This record gives sequence, structure tokens and C-alpha cells, in this order.
Amino acid sequence: MKKIILALIMMLAVWQAQAQVKREFRGAWIQNVNGQFQGLSRDQIQRTLTYQLDELQKDGVNAIIFQVRTECDAFYPSKLEPWSKFLTGQQGKAPVPYWDPLQWMIEACHKRGMELHAWINPFRAKTKTTNVLANDHVAITHPQNVFAYDGLYILNPALQENRDYICRVISDIVSRYDIDGLHMDDYFYPYPAPGQVIPDEAQFRCDPHGFGNIGDWRRDNVDVFIKQASETIHRLKPWVKFGISPFGIYRNKRNDPNGSDTKGLQNYDDLYADVLKWVNNGWIDYCVPQLYWQIGHPTADYATLINWWNRHAANRPLYIGEDVERTVKYADPKNPQSHQLPAKHRLHKQMRNVKGSVLWYAKVAVDNPGNYGTVLREDYWRYPALTPEMPFLDNKAPKAPKKVKMVWTIDGPMLFWKAPKAKKWGEEANKYVVYRFVKGERVNLEDPSKIVKVTYDIPVKLPYVDGKTQYTYVVTALDRVGNESKGTKKKLKL
Repeated sequence: MKKIILALIMMLAVWQAQAQVKREFRGAWIQNVNGQFQGLSRDQIQRTLTYQLDELQKDGVNAIIFQVRTECDAFYPSKLEPWSKFLTGQQGKAPVPYWDPLQWMIEACHKRGMELHAWINPFRAKTKTTNVLANDHVAITHPQNVFAYDGLYILNPALQENRDYICRVISDIVSRYDIDGLHMDDYFYPYPAPGQVIPDEAQFRCDPHGFGNIGDWRRDNVDVFIKQASETIHRLKPWVKFGISPFGIYRNKRNDPNGSDTKGLQNYDDLYADVLKWVNNGWIDYCVPQLYWQIGHPTADYATLINWWNRHAANRPLYIGEDVERTVKYADPKNPQSHQLPAKHRLHKQMRNVKGSVLWYAKVAVDNPGNYGTVLREDYWRYPALTPEMPFLDNKAPKAPKKVKMVWTIDGPMLFWKAPKAKKWGEEANKYVVYRFVKGERVNLEDPSKIVKVTYDIPVKLPYVDGKTQYTYVVTALDRVGNESKGTKKKLKL
């Protein structure tokens, strides 16, 4: 009987490993615009972020999208824009004691083997909750470049001066920080508000750039910016991934035969964001449509939308923005005893072009409503995953690590190795994957259950058993965009 039970346990472990892919983007957004850090000291903020990162790491998250620019402000020291009120409580006031949240987050994420994507809002210059702007804020120094709309200030996307300004901010972030990605959310032109009119009609009539209607003109303004931002990023660091998380509906079928069978607000018509053009032209490196609705939503059904994006946005890696709270709030229409996480997970697995997801938002995921995080860590994301490859950025793997060996230290046995030689960025090892196999087990680097560590650091601490148990450890190198080298083996007794 014991042998049968053991065999069943092993079969279950194999099934779980096979059910999980080795490459998948597993992200989480950490926002500041909700004020979760206001009123907290530096140490309190760091404790909050440390707790969130530790729990997300247990859940299987491999990338953090961290908001660093909310309203033409900064969560990092900047000579271009003032410190954010969402950090210190007052725009333009530096943190005391002084620290750099962006640099701190890069180090904290890399320590956990996670990517860090810096998230900026490009055009929003003032949120509705901000009443006092710093003297060096762009809306104060260049008021002519901003328009008011529904309690917001917006940097006018029609002005090349504004597009250049935002790209200077992007250049500053990309050049000074070792980020893995630069991320923008869904705000380009403002969301429509009843009774509000974007005040650019006169500007359009004065200089229409050859366009016959204002909608096409506005879309072109944003197109020009997205292309410029992409070129700015990749000119400085070709490996930094440029991603956008658009609103979840591109166009409704009633407006476009190729649109989705939905009836909600539209990127193309209402926000003037032609996301599919950016994907198909390769101006962005990944796309995360915000599918925050539930399966069965009357005007924006999740199942309809994930199928639509899977069919139409495959020219770049496609990840799905997931609303944790709404997913556990609604029952599965086909299984009323369950919330919708299992059903949404099944839909993901059916979509050939969906390569991952991003959780909205980190704090909610950590709070674990409906055991959302527990299911991730114990089932769907039980084993580590590498982020998807991006061959359009670089398709050549680095050379394998060298001289893998175990060294006894005061902290116990440690696994050391040396980085492979490289002549250019595409050959450099950026982080490493450590696999472990028991004696007699076939070495299979496609099995994610054998990954014991994804790390930016050398060495890695090894678990000691009895000094007699034999293992084969394999170390591979990953370059800046995730290409994986061949493995270097080392047999050890631990």
C-alpha cells in the first residue's frame, strides 16, 4: 500500500510539473496613486514593500511593475520633476531620512530573482486629489503646455515639446537605473467625462497635419509619442522592455467589424490609443490589456475579450491584466460553488498567444481574498518560471557558466560559479538558473519543478541533508532579455 501511495504522489508531482510552463510572465502592479504610502515613514514603507515582495515571491511572481511617476512627479531623485506627494505628503518635498525608492525596489526585486519594471504615467500632470503643485512642476513652469479636464491637468499630447519632455524623463530613468522594463498604463488622452470637452479643437483646425478629423489627429499624436518613446528606450539600453497596459477593449464590433463583441469604452475611439498599431509595428515589447471584468459581464465579458486579444495581438508577447478582487467576488457561471480563478486559469491555458498575467494589484493579491494567492503558490504558480523570451530584442543565448563548485563556508555549503565571458550586452549573463536533480534522475532543463533558484547573485546556499545524498546541480546563464545558456553540471553529496 505504501508503494502505491508513493507512486501516486510521484505521479501527481509529475502531472503538476507538466501542467506548468517553464516560461510565463507573472507580474504584479504596485501603485502609489492610491496613497498607500502617504503618511508612512521610510522604515514603514520599506517594511510594507518587503512584506509584499516576500509574499508575492512565495506566490510565484517573477516581475514587479512599480509606479514611479504618477503626475509628472517622481518616486526617485530627479532634476526634471519634483518628489511625489504620494511619497512624502507634499509635492517637491524630499523624503526624510533621504532615500531612493526606485533604487531600493530594484535591489529588493533582484535580490528575490524578480524583474523590476518602472511604471510611469506619461501625460497626466495632476490628479484630482492634488491641490498644490511644486514650484518646479511642469504645469507651473510651462502652463501653456497643459490643459485642464475634469479636475485633471494633462500634458497636451499634440505638442512635440511635451513628447520630447516625457522622453527626457524616460531617458533619465533608463540611463540611471538598472531597470528591466519601462511600463505605461492606460492613460493617454483622458477618459471621457460627461459634459467635458478636450480643449484642442482650435489647435487641430490650425494645424491638422493632413488629417480630416480630430480623432485621427489625436491618435497620430499618441502614435508619434509611442514610437519616439520606444526608440528613446532602446537607443539607450536595447534590452529594456517597453510595455503598455491598455484599457481592455480595443474597439467594439458595432464600430469595427474586427472589434470585440462588447459594448464598453474603447481605446481607439475614446482614449485615442491605437494599441494594435503599436503591437503590429513592434513599437512596444509587450502588451497587458486590463481585462478586469468577470466572465459573464454583460458588456465586457472576460472570456470574449481574452479570446479577442489572443487572436489580434500576437505580434508581441501578450499578458493579461487580472483584477484579483473581482475574480474572487464573482462565481464561475458553470460552477457556482467556485469563484472565477479556476475558470480564468483554464482560459489562459487555452490561449496560444497568452504568455502570462499581471495582478491588479499587489496589496490585494497579498491580502489573499478567496485564497487567491494560496492557489497560486500551491498550484498554478507552484514552481518558478522564467519570463518569456523576446527574440526581436535579442535571440542569442550567452555562454554557459564556468567552474561550478561547492565551497564550505561559515554559513554552510555554497554553490559558486563564474560568469561566462562576453564582448557585448547580448552575450552578458544577467542572472542565473539553478536546477537540482536526484541521483539517477534524467537531467531535463524544461522541467520547472527542478528549478531551485533564479538569482542575480553568486553564490547560492545549498541545503545540507546528511553528506551522503547525491544530487546533480545544473547552472545556466540568462542574458538581459531571458535567453538561456546551456547548463553546467556538478555532482555533489549533501
